[in-house]
Amino acid sequence: MKELAHFWRHPAVPETDLLKARYVTHRFSRHVHDGYAIGVIVTGVEEFDYRGTTHRAGAGELVLVNPESVHTGQAGTPEGWSYRMLYPSIEALTSIATELRAPFATPHFPRQVVRDDAVAALLARAHQAAERGDALAASTLSRTMFARLLTRYAAPRPVRPLSPAGGRAVREALELLHESLVDPPALEELAAAVGARPFGLLRAFKEATGLPPHAYLTSLRVRTARRLLLDGVRPAQVAAEVGFTDQAHLTRHFRRIVGVPPAAYQRAAGTYKTEKNPST
Repeated sequence: MKELAHFWRHPAVPETDLLKARYVTHRFSRHVHDGYAIGVIVTGVEEFDYRGTTHRAGAGELVLVNPESVHTGQAGTPEGWSYRMLYPSIEALTSIATELRAPFATPHFPRQVVRDDAVAALLARAHQAAERGDALAASTLSRTMFARLLTRYAAPRPVRPLSPAGGRAVREALELLHESLVDPPALEELAAAVGARPFGLLRAFKEATGLPPHAYLTSLRVRTARRLLLDGVRPAQVAAEVGFTDQAHLTRHFRRIVGVPPAAYQRAAGTYKTEKNPST
C-alpha cells in the first residue's frame, strides 16, 4: 500500500503545523516535540510508545501528545493507519487556556488516547477547512476544537522533581548541547563540563528528558532544522548548520521524526508564506 504524507501550514491556524498522512511501514523514532501533537485516526490503528507505555489508537480516536514527551509511532496493524494531525505550539494552547480562564498555566493531557466523537469530528472538519483554504472555517473550528479539548481533558502539568545537583547538571548539559549542535562533546566531556560523573549525568538526563544525550541532540537538530527550513534556508545548508554530515543524513532523521522529507516540509512552508503574504 502506498504511503502518503502532506505537511503544511495555514495562516488561519497560527503557530500550528498540519499533517495529513497514511503510513504502513514508516516508523517514527523516539523523539519529542517542542509543542503538542493532537490528531484523529481516520483509518487503521496507530501504535506508539509514550514515556514507556504502549498505546493503540483506532479509527475515530484522538491522540494527545504533550510537549517534550518522548514517543514513537508505527502501524498497529499490517494495513497501517491514516490520520490528520495538528501541532500547535505551547503558546497557542496556553493563550486559549488563558482566554478560557483555565486553572492551569500550561495545559497537560494526562490521557494519550481518547474516544470523543464530537471533538474528533470538529478536528477533522477544522483540518479539512485548512486543507481547502477556508480561513474562516479553519480558524473557527480549530479554536472551538482546542477549547473543548482543554475543557474536557487538560490538567495542570505535573512536576517531576530532580535532586538539586542533578537538576543543575541537566540544565547546564542542555545549554551546552544547544550551543554545540555541530561539534558536541562526548559524554565524558559533557559530564566533566557540568561537574558530574558520566553515569550519574546519563541517569539524570534520561529522567529529565526521557532521552539519552545523543538522542536528545538528534531531536534538537531536527527541531532547529525545521526553523531554518521555515526561514528558507536550503536543505543542504541546513544539514551543515545543525551538525548532520550531509543532506541525506538530515533527510533520514528528519523523516523519522517529522514524517516528511525536509524539502517537502520547506515547500509547504513556502506555500504558507505565499498565502500569508500574497503581495510578496
